[in-house]
Amino acid sequence: MDQPGVWRKSSRSEGASNCVELAWAGAVRDSKNPTGPTLTAPLGGLLDAVKADRLNAAR
Repeated sequence: MDQPGVWRKSSRSEGASNCVELAWAGAVRDSKNPTGPTLTAPLGGLLDAVKADRLNAAR
């Protein structure tokens, strides 16, 4: 997969080991494995799901 652009990690995740990074192209990746797989999704829908806490793996 082509690199989707600049990756960003939340400033609130500093020091945390379980983080994901977001690219403005609508992709996420595991910050511990930056050369690993990425998940792509429409950015608006992805952000809406995050804000609504619909991506909580504990459910």
